[in-house]
Amino acid sequence: MRRSDGPGDVAGDRGRSVVAIGVFDGVHRGHRALLASAVAHGRDLGLPVVVVTFDPHPEQVLRGRTPPVLTPMDRRVALLTEAGAETVCVLPFTEELSALSPEEFVRRILVDRLGAAAVVVGEDFRFGHRVAGNVATLTELGVRCGFSVDGVRLVAEGDTITSTRVRELLATGDVAGAAALLGRPHRVSGEIVHGAARGRELLGFPTANMDLAPQTAVPGDGVYAGWLGRAEPATGAGSRWPAAISVGTNPTFDGAERTVEAYALDRDDLELYGLSMTVDFSARIRGQERFDGIDELIVAMRRDVDRCRDLLTAESGRTP
Repeated sequence: MRRSDGPGDVAGDRGRSVVAIGVFDGVHRGHRALLASAVAHGRDLGLPVVVVTFDPHPEQVLRGRTPPVLTPMDRRVALLTEAGAETVCVLPFTEELSALSPEEFVRRILVDRLGAAAVVVGEDFRFGHRVAGNVATLTELGVRCGFSVDGVRLVAEGDTITSTRVRELLATGDVAGAAALLGRPHRVSGEIVHGAARGRELLGFPTANMDLAPQTAVPGDGVYAGWLGRAEPATGAGSRWPAAISVGTNPTFDGAERTVEAYALDRDDLELYGLSMTVDFSARIRGQERFDGIDELIVAMRRDVDRCRDLLTAESGRTP
């Protein structure tokens, strides 16, 4: 894997390449269809595949808002590399970049720095100042600059897939639907920090409280079955555990802050504070509820844990 931060980090003497361009947040199945097309072009031409993605999200610069992030950049780069990219060029999306005309973008980035012989984009790709350029514009510029253009529909099994749709499913708690579009469970990651300690001291279910990066795409409030794991797993056993995951404000305790907490099933001996961990969401158990007292909450939590255990045992193919 090679990551370059901006096209200036991609040496001009690398020769020509096949360039795939997009935000690629989520690296979902539609994105991977686009990348498969780029890899096929690279194979036919005998050229490496360079993927161009953007940081921050263009929406932040263009409209002053950032969509919830499905994949932080390091994970996005890793997933793009798994999908066939030889180099991932993380292009800083700035006011200056957004002000480039379509022709300036093509000449400065695609031609002068990346040596594009073929460019692969989504069929709704827009670029240049005031997003004036589209696939037709890119194709016309490609004729003049010596590269071909392939506008790919982001589909899997006949359905168009978008990052926006994945975010919508997550917001409603449909993590199974989101996983079907992503091609894997949705993951959040963060450092384990100290919380209120109610899980360990009061409820009997010690939870790992995650400190997530701002704008992380978190599923809607509720209880989920999933997997708690080390962000950088050690070799051997003990780096991933089936888990019951709570997302929400803990309304039984009049909480206000939204948190993500994971209980590794049947484990009360894990010391995870300060470690970077991941949570993969497999299935929604129920929505967030407010209970009349601690005893009622504990009964519900036991029921949740039993349900998570059954679902995750079936998912992992093991028998109880």
